[in-house]
Amino acid sequence: MTTTATVASASTATAAATPATVAAARPAIAERILGVAGELFFREGIRAVGIDRIIVEADIAKATLYRHFPSKEDLVLAYLEDRHARAMQGLEASVAEHAEPRAQIASIFDRLAEKAENPVFRGCAFALAVAEHGDSQKIVGLARLHKQAVARTLLAIARRASLADAEAAGRHLALLYDGALARRAVLGDAQPMRDARQSALALFDAAGKPAPNP
Repeated sequence: MTTTATVASASTATAAATPATVAAARPAIAERILGVAGELFFREGIRAVGIDRIIVEADIAKATLYRHFPSKEDLVLAYLEDRHARAMQGLEASVAEHAEPRAQIASIFDRLAEKAENPVFRGCAFALAVAEHGDSQKIVGLARLHKQAVARTLLAIARRASLADAEAAGRHLALLYDGALARRAVLGDAQPMRDARQSALALFDAAGKPAPNP
């Protein structure tokens, strides 16, 4: 039986991986199954998409699917690990584009807004998965580790900027990031990402000012 510690170990390895390296670690047929399943899971919901639907869409035999993914939960976990690798690669690309921490924050929220403009974008894949499978320790554990990885990235930026109370600033930036995703899922447009960008930069600027004399 997979424990939370096992999920944590797997997620730690995935955090350092890129989508290309994650894909390279799988056989081509497994990658095709995951591509079909991932698109359906994100677009229609995990519970709404059954194994038989994936088999038909991927044009494979049932035995082939179960040879690579012994259960639907295994397939869902692989889908979330792939989403995690892609999300972290996007964050790292935003950080690499700019030397200044403030510009890195702006770039992160700009990229989020670009993703949100896509009509098939439904918000955070991890929040959606937990909403459907909150009783799965493995899914909840992987979602929690993803959120922690994103928060660590934002905290690292706050620390590099030497913000006053960087720990709190990092938590607030993570809250804006997650909140924008949640509002996008409900409202269906990219405005929450633009609002979050404005709030994140205002927070960044306020935290960077010297504390007033008592």
